[in-house]
Amino acid sequence: MRAVHFGAGNIGRGFIGEILAANGFEITFVDVNETIIAALQQRKSYTIELADEDREQIFIEHVTGINNAKEPDAVVQAIVEADILTTAIGPAVLPRIAPLIAKGLDQRAIKKKEQAIDVIACENMIGGSTFLKEEVEKYSQQLAYLENNVGFPDAAVDRIVPMQQHDDPLLVQVEPFCEWVVQETTMKSVLRLQGVQYVPDLKPYIERKLFSVNTGHATVAYTGALQGYETIDEAMRDHLVVIQLKSVLEETGQLLVAKWDFDPDEHEQYIEKIIQRFKNNYISDAIARVARTPLRKLSAQERFIRPVLELQMRNVQPFHLYETIGMIFNYHDPEDEQSQQLRELLEAANLSQVITEVTGVEDQRIIEKIKQNIEKYAYVAA
Repeated sequence: MRAVHFGAGNIGRGFIGEILAANGFEITFVDVNETIIAALQQRKSYTIELADEDREQIFIEHVTGINNAKEPDAVVQAIVEADILTTAIGPAVLPRIAPLIAKGLDQRAIKKKEQAIDVIACENMIGGSTFLKEEVEKYSQQLAYLENNVGFPDAAVDRIVPMQQHDDPLLVQVEPFCEWVVQETTMKSVLRLQGVQYVPDLKPYIERKLFSVNTGHATVAYTGALQGYETIDEAMRDHLVVIQLKSVLEETGQLLVAKWDFDPDEHEQYIEKIIQRFKNNYISDAIARVARTPLRKLSAQERFIRPVLELQMRNVQPFHLYETIGMIFNYHDPEDEQSQQLRELLEAANLSQVITEVTGVEDQRIIEKIKQNIEKYAYVAA
């Protein structure tokens, strides 16, 4: 069996690649990173190391790579021959690869490839595959084939893969824990992978992950940055950071339990597992990596504003979420483009207007609470 995976970075190799390889797939990684693609083409293998006391190493074979900027036709041919197509390339990049995916799927139609295939976007976003489908449809000349033979099931993925540098460009270190959940009802292929959980409704799992792992990870990053820490594990040794994390996860947990009927005790165990994962001192994850793109993290459908809005609708005051939002507005990384953009907005416009522009919030009561916390943490940060 053959898989085409867009994104040969650490998540692609260290998470999706591991599961595909364990299921017997030959994997073609598609990326524009010349160093990684050349190494994959030459060696046909790479190593994953688990970040724990044992440092277990997993050897991945039967892989290769294609530079989509230089060899788009080769990518199209690989899609024609594939049994599954996956991505882990970043939400912003999905529209850029959509034209090439459309060409590959169109060629399957032209060559009368009747075998159904699923395209699964393994991204940190709600509805990633659905979004990719909409982008692909803009370029496809074979819409009937797409509708009948190509599934775009949404997915939720969870594994901490920190920024890292190794002498071996293909070595990747990951935490032992991983979770990949796929919405089965929108699949077209009969393929089912070991190590993947298939569910009829993905929304509860996507929101549980987004409002727990992603909200929590970002909370540690911004709280830790305020305290002057540089890594997540370092910040997690600070009792005040852990208290803020637990308080935020209690608020989002209240929403998740009420909205999706999760068992309260099981969700409490889920939160505790997240906290222990963040404490893993075998992973030194940079706060700057986790805190980057603050404008995206503050957008209306993301990990902070959306739970705030839904909790307010339930007449719950999420005080600790408001506090973290205040920290985010005051976070500044001169190396991050969105952080720079946020700083420029704050310097050029009225604070309430900036809040509405960045978050999409128009409720004056919520704007006022956010404003109070921005001003509070502006004083602390100073």
